[in-house]
Amino acid sequence: MTSHETLGVLGVAVIGTGRMGADHVRRINEVISGARVAAVADIDAARIKDLADGIEGCTAYTDPAAAMDDPEVDAVLIASPGPAHEATLLDAFARDLPVLCEKPLTPDAASALRVLEAEQALGHRRVQVGFMRRYDADYRTLKSLLDQGTYGRPLMLHNKHRNADTPPGFTNAMMINDSVVHEIDVTRWLLEEEITAVRVLRPAPTGNAPEGLSDPQLILFETAGGQVVDTEIFVNCGFGYQVSCEAVCEGGTARIGDDRGVFSNAAGRWGGAVPPGFVERFEEAYDRQVQRWVNATRRGEVKGPSCWDGYAAAAVCEAGVRAQTTGERAAVELIERPALYR
Repeated sequence: MTSHETLGVLGVAVIGTGRMGADHVRRINEVISGARVAAVADIDAARIKDLADGIEGCTAYTDPAAAMDDPEVDAVLIASPGPAHEATLLDAFARDLPVLCEKPLTPDAASALRVLEAEQALGHRRVQVGFMRRYDADYRTLKSLLDQGTYGRPLMLHNKHRNADTPPGFTNAMMINDSVVHEIDVTRWLLEEEITAVRVLRPAPTGNAPEGLSDPQLILFETAGGQVVDTEIFVNCGFGYQVSCEAVCEGGTARIGDDRGVFSNAAGRWGGAVPPGFVERFEEAYDRQVQRWVNATRRGEVKGPSCWDGYAAAAVCEAGVRAQTTGERAAVELIERPALYR
């Protein structure tokens, strides 16, 4: 235990300082309480030197393991690219450090299973996976309504997930792995059921999509409890970032995501603003997620989405990509849920 942890301030090593990592550095420094950035690690030495120079008591490393060995580091936030997560997580486990790992836990089910088994070998949880929608106020309200049975047993979910446009190199598989993965997690969380099968339908593509990208798509999930969930994924809609979810229950429905911010009537028009991207839409969710991770870690607890949730999401993504490729219904392959995650 370092002197900072003894004083109640958590020393965090941020691994990966690209768009998300740099935003988390800002968040820890300027927004949340109870933590400080003690180390940053990235292969871009110049970038992390600039970052560290602007933060009192922060050291820059090009090796994540070296950052974790810094005596001022009590916990790790992983925001590096997904393929690097497994090695970093295993290094954190070797040091028994608590981790907030941005999604994906790892990019595929096999590596996620290796991470899950390594955490099981510790005998206790160490990882919170960064599925930030669970910390969004609207999603939390919807979850509370379903948990309380306000509208009876849930039968279906209808999701919409729209982006204004896609970056260069965005692929059909990325529509599942990078975008619909969030609907996969909220489906499992809201319904408290595993997804057992996936279908993918491809309507006529928009002319705004780059060549080779089939956009939009309709993703259908079946759950172990018999519910059916549909997700419209439209990543070149052109007008902004929109996410919504409607739960259809035996005694009513509940929908979130239709109205955010100010709704105005003026100059012969009515309406509101559509956020430009996911960072703006879920900024408060990211803040709440990191604050709750810090709070739990300072208490010696691990809360939130687990390695099991990361593994299950990876397995559903793999089934989704199979369904996308073959046009056939694809079953989700999961191991039996270990006792640590029940």
